[in-house]
Amino acid sequence: MFEIESKNQDTITVITKKATVSFNIEESEIDGKLGIGAIKGPGEFEIGDLTIRGIAVEGGKTIYDIETGGVHIGVIGGIEQGLDDLGVSDILCTSSVRAVREIEPKLVVAMGNVDGMVSELKLTARTEKKLKVKSRDALPVALEVVVLN
Repeated sequence: MFEIESKNQDTITVITKKATVSFNIEESEIDGKLGIGAIKGPGEFEIGDLTIRGIAVEGGKTIYDIETGGVHIGVIGGIEQGLDDLGVSDILCTSSVRAVREIEPKLVVAMGNVDGMVSELKLTARTEKKLKVKSRDALPVALEVVVLN
């Protein structure tokens, strides 16, 4: 089981029993509260029970593929490059309708322009403080959009 929360439109935090890691898309950095400061840029990392792959894209930005408990979480914000390198995401944290259509996640955590996204996808969004995910099997069958606040 893990939780996803967001305090602002540029940062997603993944919380498990063994780790709390924040991903800032605007700054292309990871804060795993490791005492060494933020990890900046692309690379492969393991923090607690999270396996993280940072993928470099145009403009010096980084997108992230996070795996925990068999669930893949893509954190891309509004970035639309590198989607093929990202691969399959069960949960996609984005503001890009194009990325949602291309990756076809089961669940979207909306970042940025939520109204434009849900109207273009012809869906409604539900609002949560934290998104709690028990397992991959507990993810929705049809696409859902969640707004975290």
